Amino acid sequence: MDNQLLENIVNEVIKRVQEETYIEIEASGKHVHLNREAIDALFGTGYQLTKARDLSQPGQYACKERVTLIGPKGSLHNVVILGPERKESQVEVSHSDAVVLGVPVPVRESGKVDGTPGIVIASGSHMIRLDQGLIAAQRHIHVKTEDAEKYGLVNGEIVQVKVMSNRSLIFDDVMVRVSPNYETYMHIDYDEANACGFVKGTKGKILKKSI
Repeated sequence: MDNQLLENIVNEVIKRVQEETYIEIEASGKHVHLNREAIDALFGTGYQLTKARDLSQPGQYACKERVTLIGPKGSLHNVVILGPERKESQVEVSHSDAVVLGVPVPVRESGKVDGTPGIVIASGSHMIRLDQGLIAAQRHIHVKTEDAEKYGLVNGEIVQVKVMSNRSLIFDDVMVRVSPNYETYMHIDYDEANACGFVKGTKGKILKKSI
């Protein structure tokens, strides 16, 4: 067998392995990330958020504290805060949540909040208004660095994901986010979860997009 033929076979095997990449999917409900200024305003100066449970991403956790989001048309109650505190506050909702609030929300990558709508956040009698930070999170995959190397994925790459469920569909425009600090999971919101028949343990098949 000549070297060129061997190389072609190896490349085909790699291609097929990458095309058969399956990852676990998680559905994220509406939630809030708060900076120190917002925490102080809502709960008191120096207040420390209380961890309730760890999330799949290392160092990330849901807090016991809950807040209310108030929009021009309606409110969303009992909204979870995710810790730890961030440099900039951000609120992530689905498009269905946005209809309740009465605020059209853009689809954005987490942290990309420039030019996004603001929202009022309340905790008891305390209330703040964010000038920006209300988004519908772009569907994305957190990928551990070694998994990215194994699957042939790079940070910032856009892929498709076929959801393996009883309402199978293909999500397009899924952003790949690679870090040694991640565990490999795809995140979708509840609107997307309902559309694909999501249940806990649902997996998706990563489909590389043609160039």
